[in-house]
Amino acid sequence: MTISPADFDGLFETFGREAFRLETLDDYSGSSDPAMIRAFLAGEPRPADYNQSWADEVRAHVESGRRVYRVHVLTRPLTDYLRFELGWGYAKNQEAGEEFFVLDVTDGPNPVAGVPDFWMFDESRVVSMEYGEGGAFTGARERGDAAEWVRARDAALGAAVPFGEWWGRYGGA
Repeated sequence: MTISPADFDGLFETFGREAFRLETLDDYSGSSDPAMIRAFLAGEPRPADYNQSWADEVRAHVESGRRVYRVHVLTRPLTDYLRFELGWGYAKNQEAGEEFFVLDVTDGPNPVAGVPDFWMFDESRVVSMEYGEGGAFTGARERGDAAEWVRARDAALGAAVPFGEWWGRYGGA
C-alpha cells in the first residue's frame, strides 16, 4: 500500500527504539541537491549547514535513546555520487549519532540481492522506497510481514562492516 509523504515522515517521529535503513543504489543524485554534489566534486569544503535538518533529527533521536542506523550495499569503484554521499553525508550524520555499515559486494556475493531499499521502524513497520532514473525518489510503500524484512536486515548487517573501518580502507577509491 502506498504511504503518503506525511505518514512516512510521521514514522520518524513515532518510532520507539530503532529506525533501520537499507540502501542498495549507487546513485541517488536525483533526490539530492545538484549544487552540493558539484561542490563536493570540485573539492570545496562541506558547508557547515549541509544536511543540518537530518543531522539535528538524528541527534534528537539518539539523545532520547533511540537508534538510527543503516547498511549501504555497494561495489567499488565508487560512483561520484557515492563518494559524495559517504564523504559528506555519512561523515556529518555519523557525528550526529547515526550508525553506518557498508556491505561491499565487489568481491563476493550479495546476501540481500533483490531486496529493495527500505526503512524499518521498531522491527514492525516497514516502508520500501521506490526510485526512478538517476535515483529520483518516486514514492514509498508500506509493507507487511516485518519478519521477512528483519531477516534481510540481519543478513545485511551480518555481512557488513562498520563504515569507519571500510572508509579507512577504501574511502574515495
